[in-house]
Amino acid sequence: MKRLKSNLIGVERGDIALFSDFEDEGEMWSGNGARERRKKIRFSETYAAVPTVHVTLSLWDIDSAHNVRAEVVSEKVTKHGFDLVFRTWGDTRVARVRMSWMSIGELPNEDNWELY
Repeated sequence: MKRLKSNLIGVERGDIALFSDFEDEGEMWSGNGARERRKKIRFSETYAAVPTVHVTLSLWDIDSAHNVRAEVVSEKVTKHGFDLVFRTWGDTRVARVRMSWMSIGELPNEDNWELY
């Protein structure tokens, strides 16, 4: 469990259309095997410490004739942002994906300063 030590807590959210590969026969729709898409997300403000980031699918359009396989994660989380990542593998055919995210963490407090 992450304990927050500040009375200044920041919560930010977003909803990102990550890709749409159906119209142009992109690799998520026409490919096979391991495939990945990622997008760098930058927070509107810098957190005081690395925040907790939650990600989820807000839209997925996947071919029902094949197995549905997906992994959605946040990676490389820093005080400034993170990578939003969608992965699939095997014969899964993904037409498009939209992902939502939310970050929660301590914000800098101007009253907390360091001499050295």
